Amino acid sequence: MAHTQLDIYQKALRADQEGDWEGAHDMVQDLPDQKAAWIHAYLHRKEGDQWNADYWYRRAGKPSYRGSLEEEWQQIWDEISV
Repeated sequence: MAHTQLDIYQKALRADQEGDWEGAHDMVQDLPDQKAAWIHAYLHRKEGDQWNADYWYRRAGKPSYRGSLEEEWQQIWDEISV
């Protein structure tokens, strides 16, 4: 079985999962695409900064997530890992 390397989005989500919010944020904050914006939104929602999160959800073309952080993390992972 071939080993696939994690891309920057997966690395950011893994960093968050391991408790490195700042590292995860640093990985995605300057990326211009919608995947990065969605992770950025999730991270700011996790931080408790809903206003900032809502801005990034708009940039990602996603509605503001209202479920649990765990559910959102998994949804992001599933969608970006296709």
